Amino acid sequence: MAVYALRRLLLAIPTLIGITLLTFLVSHALPKDIVLVNLGDRATQDPELVAAFRQKWGLDQPLPLQYLRYVSRLARGDLGTSIATNRSVGRELALSVPATLELAAVAIIIAVPPGILFGVVSAARRGGGSDLIIRGVSSIGLAMPTFWLALLMLIVFYLQLGWAPGPGRLDAGITPPPAVTGMHTIDALLAGDMVALRNAAAHLVLPAMVLAIVSFAFIVRITRESMLEVLNQDYVRTARAKGLAQRIVIGRHALRNALIPVITVTGTLYAQLMAGTVLTETIFSWPGIGRYAFSSASSLDFPAIMGTALVIGATYIVLNLIVDLLYGLVNPRIRYD
Repeated sequence: MAVYALRRLLLAIPTLIGITLLTFLVSHALPKDIVLVNLGDRATQDPELVAAFRQKWGLDQPLPLQYLRYVSRLARGDLGTSIATNRSVGRELALSVPATLELAAVAIIIAVPPGILFGVVSAARRGGGSDLIIRGVSSIGLAMPTFWLALLMLIVFYLQLGWAPGPGRLDAGITPPPAVTGMHTIDALLAGDMVALRNAAAHLVLPAMVLAIVSFAFIVRITRESMLEVLNQDYVRTARAKGLAQRIVIGRHALRNALIPVITVTGTLYAQLMAGTVLTETIFSWPGIGRYAFSSASSLDFPAIMGTALVIGATYIVLNLIVDLLYGLVNPRIRYD
């Protein structure tokens, strides 16, 4: 398994290089002029300012040379400098990625266990009342717009009922714990700061629930379909013919094989949450990578855009590798050659 994982990681290098090339070409091929976006009206009034701006960011060089300079800096671990903030892209991503990582992890933890449970129940009682209710609820979760759900929960639980804190990761009067992982709940726990821990956990509830509801609906659907397929297999019918109880047939014989598609979907969902939580992070003022990517794209901040794309691409690669390795734990018959 270790050799397989190493080989997969080595094969990921060309993929990451392809991601850098693609994002570089796209960010430089947009119809908007990056100089006009960043300098505004001054760009048309001061040609010297425009020339200095292009020279500072290497825009006066041919595109192949610009890309080679970017790749050479990347090989040294330098993601470049943000045009919008004039700060290191690596440092800004080091602040944004843990925030989204924490939010996405909590959402998946909330969504997956009940999603699998209700999916199994729905499949085991196919056509019954509980199956219809579970399928109806999952359909509502899939059809519900994320931004509408986020606004609804914020209005109801924060503005109307006052049960949840407002947007942000911490209240204004709470001192953030010393940064170790960048995730406030874990850092507060490591520091023994129970006040910050409770406050950070409270701020996680609403945005995590928004993401979890949609994820829950997907998990229910894929678990149900996978279980129905497995329950129709010959070995399951044989187990039933032997007189085994339903819970043993499902728990010992069917569920393990049915979990393989669920693991795949869970890994994909987590990667999507890491890459595409723009609306939720914006509504809840969550300083994550989705919000950072949106602001970078709005200002045509191509170093930040390429750095974000690289991190998201690496996230997908790592999660796909983890999913492949989990297959072997769920089904011991799977071997890695």
